Amino acid sequence: MSALCGRIDLGLAGGIVDQIIEFRDVSKSFGDLRVLDDLNLHVKAGEKLALIGPSGSGKTTILRILMTLEDISGGDVRLDGESLWHEERNGVRVRAGERHLRRMRTGVGMVFQQFNLFPHLTAIENIEQPQVLIRKTSKAQARDKAGDMLAMVGLADKQDHYPHQLSGGQQQRVAIARALAMDPKIMLFDEVTSALDPELVEEVLAVLRRLAVETDTTMLTVTHEMNFARDFADRVLFFEKGKIVESGSPDQIFTDPKEERTRSFLRNFLSNIN
Repeated sequence: MSALCGRIDLGLAGGIVDQIIEFRDVSKSFGDLRVLDDLNLHVKAGEKLALIGPSGSGKTTILRILMTLEDISGGDVRLDGESLWHEERNGVRVRAGERHLRRMRTGVGMVFQQFNLFPHLTAIENIEQPQVLIRKTSKAQARDKAGDMLAMVGLADKQDHYPHQLSGGQQQRVAIARALAMDPKIMLFDEVTSALDPELVEEVLAVLRRLAVETDTTMLTVTHEMNFARDFADRVLFFEKGKIVESGSPDQIFTDPKEERTRSFLRNFLSNIN
């Protein structure tokens, strides 16, 4: 992938805009079920977005499309100005092949609800191995980077522990460290606390808050933790039925949402919404 950052020409009025992710009239259907409905979404480089809304509203599908785990049914997705799901061959626009998709997703990291750690590898080996296999990093460099990432998520003393020796919150922090070690320009977090016991949720959210403040990585998180979304995000998007119902700053969305559907959803989580 190209640098996945900086100023790019979107071919729109006004010319150069600092965008890293674009969804242009994107649709996605599973059989007769339309999950994304002509979605238009633009994300600036370094922006932190919280995606909220009821289950089945298309939030996770957006992340899976960016990670090339789901194809699109229509429209165009662009990363740093380059089409994700299409490429040109001999001057003709065609569906992207695996080589193109592999190159494009090198700049994107994703942390899932489940930790997906290799049970036979220690924490540091789980972070080290993808660097060696995918980035072709030397084992020594990968080990150093893995140690740094474990320290960043507060687990420097757990590097030789196997997943079964770690709590759920610790395992999720290892998964975050593993994704960060690949130096992505875009990080995707899909309900990363939903599989955790309540008392372990805050330790993971604290790591994400710190990353939001200390890095310029573009981040999209799907979450039902509204207080976290308020702290974490530059912008909050409320989704329903594959569309963005409302978009705004955390203060605007959580204090004075404009749309009745947003207000009714947030009443389940916040006491200040009338």
